Amino acid sequence: QVQLVESGGGLVQAGGSLRLSCAGSGRTLNYYAMAWFRQAPGKEREFVAAISKTLVSTSYADNVRGRFTISRDSVKNTVSLQMNNLQSEDTAVYSCALRTRLTPSGNVYYRDNDYDYWGQGTQVTVSS
Repeated sequence: QVQLVESGGGLVQAGGSLRLSCAGSGRTLNYYAMAWFRQAPGKEREFVAAISKTLVSTSYADNVRGRFTISRDSVKNTVSLQMNNLQSEDTAVYSCALRTRLTPSGNVYYRDNDYDYWGQGTQVTVSS
């Protein structure tokens, strides 16, 4: 069984930064492809960023590339999302996801049905 718990969300002014963290229990997160998704009110969940197992590859949605960075901390068993220059359109519930299905090293995945476990989400609100 895997449990993922996000933290670090909150209220920030436009142009500010937040760092989200996804802590895992039951699995060593380094061994799995993971991602961050977000869902704004009234909208479908959308891909934000992904990281392959073994740190080979990362990938970002076009609207966050250059502002957001996904990374791992193997000591803390976490995956983080550093978000800089936040804008009002970044307001959403952010969730981390983990894929336990067979995954070649270096592969990243962009669809929510590519992932098997999800955290409960953390709210990010950006005021303009």
